[in-house]
Formats: sequence, structure tokens, C-alpha cells
Amino acid sequence: MPRLLKRAFRLTLWFCAAFATVTAVPVLALRWIDPPSSAVIQSWQQHSGREAQQQWRPLEKISPNLQMAVIAAEDQKFRHHHGFDFASLQKALSETRRRTRGASTITQQTAKNLYLWNDRSYLRKGLEAWFTLLIELFWSKERILEVYLNIAEFGEGIYGAEAAARNFFGTSAQHISRRQAGLMAAVLPSPRRMSAKIPSRYVRSRASTIDRQVRQLGGTVYLKGL
Repeated sequence: MPRLLKRAFRLTLWFCAAFATVTAVPVLALRWIDPPSSAVIQSWQQHSGREAQQQWRPLEKISPNLQMAVIAAEDQKFRHHHGFDFASLQKALSETRRRTRGASTITQQTAKNLYLWNDRSYLRKGLEAWFTLLIELFWSKERILEVYLNIAEFGEGIYGAEAAARNFFGTSAQHISRRQAGLMAAVLPSPRRMSAKIPSRYVRSRASTIDRQVRQLGGTVYLKGL
């Protein structure tokens, strides 16, 4: 019996080491290599039979207005946490009515969009936590924000800041105004139901709230602390 236990223990260690290596290497590589797509984009293309709109832009070519609007809307503690905002998670779980993504950080959203399928199983949640830890370990905050802004869904088949800016406002991601940034960030919880191009009263109201929160965070000066 002890021999069987030792063998099982060695096999478990081998499996864990192999899993850690297989998952960590591609995450580490994306610290320098821009991902050509994401699991979410591939899934949408497969189900829709259409090609998604996406154009990669480095962070310095994405307006600081949008960077701050997304942080204010999605993850105000982005600069300080290590992938998980447990205070926000506890608050979200205690509320009867809450946004689907209310407890997710930008790092968690990046992990889900890049690597995982759309599911609510314990396996997927476990993998989300694992990839979140790897991303926080290997990437800088600037890199996390850069990748997120290039793969986030802003509308049906529209992914990333550049494609969204071109479609909604006829401008580049680099020249997004504060108002436009607020509208884009406002639709992130449900980009297929809400529109930044033809914003509803709710979207306009939420955009104004986001703009106020950006000012409360200190404006674009906040980005220097990343």
C-alpha cells in the first residue's frame, strides 16, 4: 500500500509540474508577443461564421482617456491588487441584484477572454484563477491593460479599442475623447445589448458617472503609478 501511495504521489507531482509548465510558458511568452486573437474572439467567429473586427494597438497609441475610463468602470483597485479584488467580490456576492462582471478584475477578464470558454463550471473558475495568478506574476500592469484593451468586446464582433473607435466615432484609439471613452467603457458589461455609437439614456448616464469616477481617481495621473 505505501508503494502505491508513493507512486500516486509521484504521478500527481509529475502531472502538476507538466500542467504548470504547459500553461505558464504561453503566458510568459505573451509578455512580449502580442496575441493574434483570443478564445472569446475565436468562439464568436466560429458561432457567427463571420470575421471579427480587431486591430492591435500598443498602449501608447490608446488614449489615456480610454485607459482611465476602463479602469474607473471595471476595476478601480487595478493598480493595487494582485489579480483579485476580494472586497468587491464579497460585496457582489452579498447583493441580490448585481452585474454579471461586478466582481471581476481587469486581470481576470483578460485571463477569461484570452484562454477560456464561456462556462460557469468549477473547472473553468479554477482555470480562471490559475491564469489570473500567472498573468499577474509574469506581466506588468501596463501589459495587462494593453492586452485587455486590445481584446475586450465593445460591440457585436468588434474587439479592441482601435476597431471600436473606428466603428463608433470614426477616429483612432489614440484620439478618443473623454466623452467617447466614457461611452465605450459604459457598454463593457453588456456590449451586445448596449451601444456606444447610439447610446441609450442609461449608457449616457453611466458614462457621466464613469467620467466623475475618473476625476476622483486623479485623472490620467493615476496611470503613472502603474
